[in-house]
Amino acid sequence: MDENKNSLGRWISLLHRKRHLYVGRQLKPYNISKGQYTFLNALYKKDGVRQEQLSDFLKIDKGTTAKAIKKLEDDDYIIRKIDAKDKRAYNVYLTEKALKIKPMIRKAMMDWINILFTGFSEDEKKTSLALLERMGENATTYSHDYEAH
Repeated sequence: MDENKNSLGRWISLLHRKRHLYVGRQLKPYNISKGQYTFLNALYKKDGVRQEQLSDFLKIDKGTTAKAIKKLEDDDYIIRKIDAKDKRAYNVYLTEKALKIKPMIRKAMMDWINILFTGFSEDEKKTSLALLERMGENATTYSHDYEAH
């Protein structure tokens, strides 16, 4: 069992699961479940984007995006409108209800980040984020290469 103690996959998985548990617990009063807050957060940065663009930006498959968007739409957090330039595509927009909970979503996400970085120096925080970003870029590059074959 010790050989897995420092497994990168184990730690990434743990962080992912614990993040969803923590943020999900904070947002439970708003009926926002795991993963949905990431879509709202992306829309807070740029509202009115295509559903496909959300998938690309978040690096989440289209099926998962469609399910999350459907739930958010059912709960009146977003609306989908047919794109004026491409009738086959939908743009996703935040509703007033979603805008009202933006501070709670941002706070829950920032609180989680602060928990993770407890005891870290500013340099350690910057280094950690830079290394994770490089890993993400490597994974994305590899998956594009792999998917092309």
